[in-house]
Order: sequence, then structure tokens, then C-alpha cells
Amino acid sequence: MSGWAKQPTSAIRSEGWFGDRVVRTFVDRAPNYDAMIRRSVERFPDREALVFEDQRYTYRQLDQALDAVAANLVARGIKQGDRVGLYCGNHAAFFLASFGVLRLGAVAVPIGIRQQAPEIAYALDNCQATALIFDANAASRLPQASEIPSVAQRFSVEGSVAGAEPFEALLKPATAFKPVEIDQHDLAFIMYTSGTTGKPKGAMLTHANFVHSAMHFEICVGHTEKTRGLLAIPGSHISGLGAIVTEMLHVGGCIVVAREFKVRPCLELMVKEKVTFTVFVPTMYKLCLMEPDFDSFDVKSSWTVGLYGGAIMPEAVISLMAEKLPHLELVNGYGATETCSPATVTLPREATKYPDSIGKTVPLGDIKIMDENGLEVPRGEAGELWIGGPMVTKGYWNNPEATKANLVGGYWRSGDIGSMDEQGYVRIHDRKKDMINRAGFKVYSAEVENVLTFHPDVIECVVVARPDPVMGERVQAFVRSARAELSQEELRAFCSDKLADYKVPDVVRVTTEPLPRNNNGKLMKTVLRAQAEDEARKNPDMFARKRAAS
Repeated sequence: MSGWAKQPTSAIRSEGWFGDRVVRTFVDRAPNYDAMIRRSVERFPDREALVFEDQRYTYRQLDQALDAVAANLVARGIKQGDRVGLYCGNHAAFFLASFGVLRLGAVAVPIGIRQQAPEIAYALDNCQATALIFDANAASRLPQASEIPSVAQRFSVEGSVAGAEPFEALLKPATAFKPVEIDQHDLAFIMYTSGTTGKPKGAMLTHANFVHSAMHFEICVGHTEKTRGLLAIPGSHISGLGAIVTEMLHVGGCIVVAREFKVRPCLELMVKEKVTFTVFVPTMYKLCLMEPDFDSFDVKSSWTVGLYGGAIMPEAVISLMAEKLPHLELVNGYGATETCSPATVTLPREATKYPDSIGKTVPLGDIKIMDENGLEVPRGEAGELWIGGPMVTKGYWNNPEATKANLVGGYWRSGDIGSMDEQGYVRIHDRKKDMINRAGFKVYSAEVENVLTFHPDVIECVVVARPDPVMGERVQAFVRSARAELSQEELRAFCSDKLADYKVPDVVRVTTEPLPRNNNGKLMKTVLRAQAEDEARKNPDMFARKRAAS
């Protein structure tokens, strides 16, 4: 554990979990999520806990609000263990609702605000939610009551909706809330995966999962009560909920909430609120750097840590960030919904030293690199990452088949192809399903994407397999550029100096529009892969004609 920003202050012991696992745990830890919040209330009652536009909550005020929400929900029949859906964007009500739900021992079920009626109906029906708290301006996207018969209570946020109580009713003084006993293995959240390969799976995340995840972030990144974290990514996604929201509540820091990520408003908010910590996907950092007067924003005086994840951070962006903001510590955090956020984190000051690495395994985590037969491969060789530890999901709600297929002996099979070197640095080469086989040569899409993003006019890109009758698969890239005239020929020439010839994209499609992303903000390779396949079907002889013409 040496080398992290902070040394663990708790002893470590092994514990039996979920009936089939033995995991290493921190001994001195909060027994549940709500107890974690209460610890910060006791330590820092008058420090700011939550800032959203003109609303400001100290930890004392947050505690009072959560008591009111919990008591009012109980008065309306919500019981310990009930599931409560949260279809809300980034604003104070989402957090007051979430943690009020946890306080009474119920289970919060966040649903991304961009999801549509069929997706919402599936999640709420699958978990048999008894209540729904939702944004009034998104009410038109809600499923019909007949599709979610278990939902007996509805509460609207920021507006009135027929058949729903205003959320403000849950904040009114109520009968004093009587604390309940919450076991560490009780569910805190059910978080539905993006469902890019079928129906979403509801990852069951326990109180102990979140407590250990928060302690990992504190040790690895070095957060304290003085940390002020900007939430500009969705709070309903594990990256926002884990890396910012839960972590700030754990250390007694402040959550600064932006409704959405827009470059200038976010930079202005960072300056105004003296934000010290951000969690952005790589594209968001690059968009900040591309803001014409970026240097005029005085973020340097406070912004000290920038976490990134969700995709490989292009080395070009890392270098430019180091040039523009030399005091900003870039940290790569790799994880997933099923790992309750971080499984690996880069050591302090090593993101620029090892830009191709996602860091080392978190202190109590365990990562194995396995081949297709379930055998561990030697250091340096590629295989699938299997992830274990106290932060790994209990399984999938009401889906024993998916639990059995994706969890083996307490290890979650990530589907990511990577390697670990002799020093323990982990590298991701590709998603298992995204690797391209071009005439027998393996092409990792992430490697090609990394090269493309070095081009100064490329904002973001995706590389997928394009079916081909001769090669089996070819390399096709989709590029978002700030320059409409950027050509395929220019980008292929740019890549040809940096990649083996078989890795250079055969086809490049350039657009000035953002590439498609799912409800969690991740680039949707499935959509672009389908587009490439459709192009190949309509034009199967394209490369044969090119050879004939030459």
C-alpha cells in the first residue's frame, strides 16, 4: 500500500461475505452509509456539505433534511428494504431523496435522466419499486401507471404533476425519525447497467461496498474535509455517486453540483466555489482546454486534483494539461458499476509518468489477469481482468443467471482485456468484444483511438470493426472534429507514421457533431459498430474496387 496519497489508518482483516467469499476489509469503518454521513455531521457540523445554485447545506442542515425525508417517507408507508426509484437530474433534491431513503433502511434506485419510458418501466418493475421521485420536467417520459403497478407513491421535483406530491412535502417537519438498524450487507443502491448488450442488469451494491469504496478514494487520492468536489457528470451514475458524492460525505468535504456539463458555466462555477477536485471523462478535459480563453479562468489557485475514467485519457491531453496546469494532479480511476467505482487508481504524480496505465489495484482490491480457460496468465501477458475485493457487487437483482455468469468465486469478470506488469501497473488494451481481427492480426481499438486523439483537431473518436469479405474485419474510425474539412486522408496519414500498417484505419468518418453516448455518458460503440456493418453491407466491394483502380 506504500505510495498512495495517504496511509490507511485502519487495521485490516479477512471476513466472510455473502456466503461464498472471503475478502480483506478495513476494521475501523462506518457500519453503513448513513453512519458514514453521521460521522461527518458529528465532526464537521458547520462545514458546507452541499451547494446547488442558491441552495447551501451545512452538514448539520443536511442531517436535519435527511431526518425529515426519512420520517415523511415512513409516514407514507415506505418501509426498510423497499426500493425507491429516483429519476432525477443533478440538483439538491436528488441527494436529499437518496440519502433520506438510505437513512430509513430502504434501497435507492437511481435512473439516468436521459432514459426513456421503456427503460424506466423495466428498472422499476424489475426491482418492484414502491415509490418514485422524479423531475417534473421529465414527467412526460414516465411509463404509464399500469406498467409499474408496484409504484404506489410519487413525488415530483421542481414542479407540480397530477397524481404526485411535491417533493417539498418530504422536507417539512415531521415526527422525530427513529433510527433503524442497518446491516453492512443490506442493499444501499441498485444501479442498472447501461444495457448495451441486452436488458439492463441491476447491480446490487451494499452499504459495505460504498464504505470501502470511499475509504479507497481517501487513501489513494488524499481527500480531506477541505476538498470541494465538482459534480458535473450525472449523480445517478456510479462515477458521480461514488467518486464525488459518497467520497465528499465520507471525508466531510463539499459537493458542488452543476446541473450539467457546459464548459464555460462549469469553469465559472469552479472559480466561484473554489473547486479543488473534479471527475471528468477525458473528452471533458479536452473541451476545457479548447475553450478559447481558458487561461483567463483562475482555476489554478484551487483546482489540485482531476480524476478521469470511463475511457483512456489520450496522452496528448495529459501532456497539454500538465503544460497548462502544472499544479493539477491527474489521477486515473478505473472501475465499473459492479465494482462500486475504483478498482485501480494511479499513484500520485504518476499519470504523466505512465500515461498508458490505469494505475495499481486499490489497497484491498484483487485483480487477476485470466485467459479464456480461466487460467491466470504470466505478468505482462494480456487476458481478461477479474476483479475481487470488498467493493465488488453482491450480484444482480432478480437475475441469478447473470450473477452466475459474471461472478466467479467473488471475482467480477470485467470483459476488459488488459495486462499487469511486474511492478503491478495495469493496462487496458480493449473491451473483449471490441478487439479487431484484421486478417489474423489483433488490433486493439484503444491503441488506435489513442493515436488519433493526438491530432489537434480531434475532440473524440471511436474505432470499431468493419466486416470485410477478404480480411474478415477492417479498422473503421468515427471522429468528432472541430474542423469540418478534416479529411480521411489526413487522418490516415497521421496514423501511418505511428502505427503498424494493419492498424491504420481503413475507413474514417469525420463529423463535427458529438458521437453517440448512452445514458451514463459512455460512448456507444454498439451504435457505431452497427453503422459500420451497415456501410459494409451496402458497399461490400469498396476495397476491391480501390485495388482495381490503383
